[in-house]
Amino acid sequence: MTSTDVLIIGAGIAGASLGAELAPHRRVAIAEAEDQPGYHATGRSAAFWHEGYGGPYVAPLSRASRPFLGAPPSNFAERGFLTPRGAIHIARTGEAFDIVPGVAVEPLDRAALAERVPGLLPEWVRGLAEQGLADIDVARLHGAYLAQVRRHGGEVRTRARLQRADWRSGRWHVRFEDGVEMTATLLINAAGAWADDVAAAAGVRPIGIEPKRRTMVQLRVGRTGLARLPLIVGADGSFYFKGEGDRSLWLSPHDEIECTACDAAPEEIDIAVAIDRFSKVVDWPVERVERSWAGLRSFAPDRLPVIGFDVGQPAFFWCAGQGGFGIQTAPAAAKLAKALILGEPPERLLSDVDPARYEPKRFVAELSGATA
Repeated sequence: MTSTDVLIIGAGIAGASLGAELAPHRRVAIAEAEDQPGYHATGRSAAFWHEGYGGPYVAPLSRASRPFLGAPPSNFAERGFLTPRGAIHIARTGEAFDIVPGVAVEPLDRAALAERVPGLLPEWVRGLAEQGLADIDVARLHGAYLAQVRRHGGEVRTRARLQRADWRSGRWHVRFEDGVEMTATLLINAAGAWADDVAAAAGVRPIGIEPKRRTMVQLRVGRTGLARLPLIVGADGSFYFKGEGDRSLWLSPHDEIECTACDAAPEEIDIAVAIDRFSKVVDWPVERVERSWAGLRSFAPDRLPVIGFDVGQPAFFWCAGQGGFGIQTAPAAAKLAKALILGEPPERLLSDVDPARYEPKRFVAELSGATA
C-alpha cells in the first residue's frame, strides 16, 4: 500500500492544475479513471478565453487567470497559451445583449457587422465587438500542468477508478477498482461530472453537481478565409461559431442537455439543430459535417465553482463544478485552492476574487432543508 499527502481524484484541468500548484509543497498523487488524463471535458473544450463567460461571479477567476495564460513563468512553459481571436456578439431587433460589467466592447451597426461578417443575413442588425477573446492551447496547457506535477515528484495514475475511500485513524484509506490501495491525509475531489459519485464513495454528502451535455460540430462551408473568423455569438444564447480552417468552422447550439455522467456523444438531433440555427445567421452553404463531438459541463446548483473544504469532512476538499469555464479559470482556481489547503494568504493576482462565493458551505442550509 502506497502513501501520499494529497490524493487528487481526476486528472482533467482541475486536478492537473491543482496538483501542479501543490506538488512543490506536498507529496501529490493524481488518480484518473480513464486511459488518459483529460479524456472528458478538458479534451473536448471549445478552447477559448472569454472574459465574461459564466457571469459576473466567475469573471474574477477568468480575469485573474489571464496573465498566467498569456505569459506563464519560464519554468512552466516557453511561451503563452493564448492566441488573439476576438468575438462579435450579434442581435436581431428587440434582442438585448447580456455583457458582464467591465468587459470592453465596441458597438457595431448593421454596416459594420456586414463588413466584419460577410454573408450575415439582414435580420442581424447590430452587434458588439469584444477584442479580448482568445483561443487557448488546451492540450499544451494541460500537458504543462501534468509535467509540473511529475517534475516535483508527483504521480499521475491512469485507469485508476475510485471504488471507495474510508477515513480512519487520521488518514484516508482508498481502494481503486483494479485492487490498488493507497492512503492519504487529504482527498481532493476534482472528478468533474463524477464529483458527486466521488463524494458518495468517500462517505461525504453530495452537493448536487449535475453534468450537462454540449454538442460541437465542425462544418465545411462554401466560404473561404475563415481560419481567423472571430467567435460569433448570438445575443439570445442559442449558438456560437468560430473559424477553424480556411473553409471550416466550429459550431455549437449552446445546448445544455441533462444527462448522467458518461462518455458523451453527440446526437443527430442536436447536430441538426446546430446546423439549422447556423443557416439562419449567414448565407454560407454547408457542404458537409467534418466531425462532431460532445462534452460534459458540470454545474453546482448555483452554477458557480465549488472550491474549498467540505463542511462535514475537513479532510475532503472540493474542486469541482467548473461548468464550461474550467479551463479559462484553472490558473486562478488552482492558486486559490492551494492557498486554502496550505493555509497561506492568496497571491496578489487573486485580490479581486472572493473565496467565500465558491465555498461548499454555501449549500449547507439548502441541503439541510432538502433532507429535513
